[in-house]
Amino acid sequence: MLWLRQQRGLRFDTYPELWRWSVNDLEGFWSSIWDFFDVRGHRPAAQALAERRMPGARWFPGAQLNYAEHALRRRDSHVAVVFWSESGAARDLTYAELAEQVGAVAAGLRSLGVKAGDRVAAYLPNIPETLVAFLATASLGAIWSSCSPDFGIRAVVDRFQQIEPRVLFAVDGYRYGGKAFNRIDEIRRIQAELPSLEATVIVPYLTAQPDTASLSRVRPWPDLLAKPSELRFEPVPFDHALWILYSSGTTGLPKAIVHGHGGILLEHLKSLGLQMDMKPDDRLFWFTTTGWMMWNLIIGNLLLGSTVVLYDGSPAYPDPNALWRLAEHTGITYFGTSASYIQACIKADLHPAREADLSRVRALGSTGGPLSPEGFRWVYEEVKRDIWLGSVSGGTDVCTAFVGSCPLVPVHSGEIQCAYLGAKVEAFDENGQAVVGEVGELVLTEPMPSMPLFFWNDPDGTRYRESYFEKFPGVWRHGDWIKITDRGTYIIYGRSDSTLKRGGVRMGTSEFYRVVAEVPEVLDSLVVDLGGLGSEDALLLFVVLKDGAVLDDGLKRRINQALRTELSPRHVPDEIWAVPQIPTTLNGKKLEVPIKRILTGTAVDRAVSRGAVANPDALRFFVDLAQKQRHS
Repeated sequence: MLWLRQQRGLRFDTYPELWRWSVNDLEGFWSSIWDFFDVRGHRPAAQALAERRMPGARWFPGAQLNYAEHALRRRDSHVAVVFWSESGAARDLTYAELAEQVGAVAAGLRSLGVKAGDRVAAYLPNIPETLVAFLATASLGAIWSSCSPDFGIRAVVDRFQQIEPRVLFAVDGYRYGGKAFNRIDEIRRIQAELPSLEATVIVPYLTAQPDTASLSRVRPWPDLLAKPSELRFEPVPFDHALWILYSSGTTGLPKAIVHGHGGILLEHLKSLGLQMDMKPDDRLFWFTTTGWMMWNLIIGNLLLGSTVVLYDGSPAYPDPNALWRLAEHTGITYFGTSASYIQACIKADLHPAREADLSRVRALGSTGGPLSPEGFRWVYEEVKRDIWLGSVSGGTDVCTAFVGSCPLVPVHSGEIQCAYLGAKVEAFDENGQAVVGEVGELVLTEPMPSMPLFFWNDPDGTRYRESYFEKFPGVWRHGDWIKITDRGTYIIYGRSDSTLKRGGVRMGTSEFYRVVAEVPEVLDSLVVDLGGLGSEDALLLFVVLKDGAVLDDGLKRRINQALRTELSPRHVPDEIWAVPQIPTTLNGKKLEVPIKRILTGTAVDRAVSRGAVANPDALRFFVDLAQKQRHS
């Protein structure tokens, strides 16, 4: 704000004033982000925004740049990467060392014939080698795409077959929860399904010298690093593809979402540098895998010359305090996690401040679902009283948040602080009218640079338009319920395609889960409304219980009473079932809509792609229940 006053003659005294300008004067705002963060274009842009429409906005036409060049502007001894694994393995990379490794791997990719526009895929965990491989790929103008090695073969093939990668980076195996998982056989089967592959680079992680005799066209990772080479960056257009991310793919093939160098560069500079207030001496951590967009976001900390903390392994090994000790040992200043992890800490009765020195942690971020007021209270009582808690919500679709944190406005329990700069977030009712103080569809009424360039294999843009613009033409419908409060904060109520509508009262599932989570015996839950359009049917609640807990009539009565009191009599479930586990996507999101489809008679393989499910065995209970209901 001070810079805008000094350099542009624009005075904003409050964040809401700044936000209103940022979404009204899109050209002025995004050009200011370019200048404030000193973006280096090899060729200047004719203007910031050539076409202000959705879809089809044209940002910074004519500009040429490279994301990796900005991530490696530093070449000094400042620590770029801190790595830690559940086994205790740890190492650091300085910016100078990171640049040296990226240069060597980029030269290795060139020797394999990789050029701008080629796809490079990765089946790698959250380790420094993954970051090096990505930056090397981006430096060439090639297109990156990654899956975590805990993804099943079908899930990997469903993603990578669409994009036809030329090179695959893969790890020989990994450890999770104290167990070793060899991945050589999985790599062999993936290779067989990807005829476009010309080489597979094997990163030794589980063992020092992996046995790769069963694999074809293998290049060992150490061979790529062994030949130092000067780091060069290919200038590419602003809208040149940087990476391909994927929707969860719970039904049908996952959408292959393409983001550009320039859009991601500007969005992540803004999100990390302003909304999250990251500085060069900060150390950013978020518990994630390489298959979730949060990995792509946190590595953007390099754009600011800051430090990224990478962790590989279980968040609960060797015990539930593992990540809190990680914060102490690595000097994390911004600790990122999920709402479900915080809920798990509450259920496990953890007291992080007693177990670890968290004095350097100044902020905590939560995403992956709405954070309950109970979660807010726990963070301030058990982690740190003067911490800055930022609940954020966005999506893989834009690889950022729409609503989240800001250092200039208050934190209110159970609420998200603000809309991000440049994000024209509104709540629409059924008629497409903006509403405040009531729940509506989360929409964006102005374009953002990190919106997808296109979907891979969607030549006429049909699938892209159907995904976001079908309900409200020219307006991005994200698929979440949101309420904008009178004081300008935001509350997310869950996915709009899994709404609970009872007695004319529409409610997001997140409100339901907040109440059920307060019951001490319940570890996790899933609610499904079997009502159709214009009708009502059974409301079913499925709960995972603590060891030793029993779903007897007394516990059912307490759950029902809590829902009756906190929500409404209409939202008392018709049936409650105890289940071993809740089925989730590979990124940990509950399969609400696929389970509803299974319970209403859809065959399981039509209702959900098993390869997109983190725990496919959890589907068995629901398949069996559906069969029993059909025969009863």
